[in-house]
Amino acid sequence: MKCPWLAAFYKTGSGYSAMMVTRPQTEGYGLTDSPAGLAAWMYDKFAAWTYSGGHPERVLTRDEMLNDITLYWVTNTAVSSSRLYWENNANNFNAVSVSIPAAITVFPGEIYQAPRSWASRAYHDLFYYHKARSGGHFAAWEVPGIFTDELRAAFSSLRNSQRKAGK
Repeated sequence: MKCPWLAAFYKTGSGYSAMMVTRPQTEGYGLTDSPAGLAAWMYDKFAAWTYSGGHPERVLTRDEMLNDITLYWVTNTAVSSSRLYWENNANNFNAVSVSIPAAITVFPGEIYQAPRSWASRAYHDLFYYHKARSGGHFAAWEVPGIFTDELRAAFSSLRNSQRKAGK
């Protein structure tokens, strides 16, 4: 079964990843040479990866976005953030075998919204799976209350089992 939103992502939204996986130094140098280029690059990601309909100002303030862009600029970390993709040159959308306990919250504006069927195949001890009502790739930043509620809900069963065990 084909996933239409994933096909659309590969067609129009994955160019950044292809560049970072194959030429992180070149792409990184371009971003570290121009603050305007870095801002344009990052604003494009904010627009695409927030749950905002392409208008990140709906969920993040301009000052918040400028602060984030400035942090990359003054720390000169565009290259190192690009190299992470090169060093982890794997298709992260394929199910792998993970046996440690795992919790997944799917945010509606996330780049990849893991279906429960995929999550169950990849994480053999999946103890929590939930679809949130809002948020995107930057959920902790966009919707901190929902993000916090999800963390609490995900790990409440672990806290409760430790209480019962007397720990």
